[in-house]
Amino acid sequence: MSFTHTLRRGAYAVAALSLITVSASAQGGMQMDPKAPASPRDSVITTIAGSDITVNYGRPSKRGRVIFNGLGDMKWGMVWRTGANEATHFTTSKPLAFGAITVPAGTYTLFTKLEENGKWELVVNKQTKQWGTAYDAKQDLVRIPMTVTSNNAVVEKMEIMVKPAGKGGEIIVAWDTYKAVAGFTVK
Repeated sequence: MSFTHTLRRGAYAVAALSLITVSASAQGGMQMDPKAPASPRDSVITTIAGSDITVNYGRPSKRGRVIFNGLGDMKWGMVWRTGANEATHFTTSKPLAFGAITVPAGTYTLFTKLEENGKWELVVNKQTKQWGTAYDAKQDLVRIPMTVTSNNAVVEKMEIMVKPAGKGGEIIVAWDTYKAVAGFTVK
């Protein structure tokens, strides 16, 4: 190989590297990690009226899909895993009263019964450490009515929030154009 040929190959390599660098800069330097999970785990950790409350869940994204009554495991009338992948885990250090329904202190999984008419239920299940689709209705502790409203904007990545409200708090599930709320007080 001649010196000129080697020099030309090196120039091509530098030009190619420059194009890759310019392309990455034009995209804001953002590169998707192919190993990153599509539905990463997230946690909510808060204290409301003396109760330590934790929620650990998978956060699926809308990604242009029809979510409610569109995805196979989210049809109206079904019990949804309220997240993605592993079941959503919920822990409270004190009993919580959702109206006349009480959830004792402990660790549970959360599911949601979806209804087209907006009469959703937050399902508190005694089984833990299972995959989200391994729902066993015989393990249900309670079913709590939720208030469902439409969001003004689309929520791309599902979110569960636990916030103070009134004399207690609220568990809020927001995704796509829906927001479902279950209010509670600490006993």
